[in-house]
Amino acid sequence: MGKYKKLSNPEKFIIISIPLLFLFGSMFHFLYELSGDSGIVGLFAAVNESVWEHSKMIVLPVFLFWVIYYIAKGKKYSIDKNKWFTSALVSLITALIAMPMIFYFYTEAFGVEFLVVDIIILFLVLMFGQLLGLHFYKHSKGIKWQAAVFAMILIIIVFMIFTYYPPHIPLFLDTPSGTYGI
Repeated sequence: MGKYKKLSNPEKFIIISIPLLFLFGSMFHFLYELSGDSGIVGLFAAVNESVWEHSKMIVLPVFLFWVIYYIAKGKKYSIDKNKWFTSALVSLITALIAMPMIFYFYTEAFGVEFLVVDIIILFLVLMFGQLLGLHFYKHSKGIKWQAAVFAMILIIIVFMIFTYYPPHIPLFLDTPSGTYGI
């Protein structure tokens, strides 16, 4: 319990953000359909049931959390840009790698798929990402913030491109419809 009292306000908010990101990310599952299948919304929200598209529930919410928090509180808490945005990149990449790893492990190892487990996976990968991001924020010097932000924007662009031009491999397959992308 004493360890948590030693966390700075930004560090505490990284932990607090986990359930908030989960709720915000969950909305990205339904946003495309609610938009009337808008192609613009589809660039950022899941357009089908593929693992790749479900990873969109991570990308923009995590990116926006770190960027908005820095803009809102960076000066107030003297947040080091290099450490902050390196941590953001670590959080994003961790969650994006963990999502298919956990999903494929449980579906292939046990031969089942359950909505409840899929929901838990989203929460877990966001938690893993944020906690590893927190660790990097506390213990690393970080890379140049511009490189970290560039890498995150590149990830977002790749997700946008693969929405319209997905490779025809299982990661991108919408199993219920047998289609890929939008």
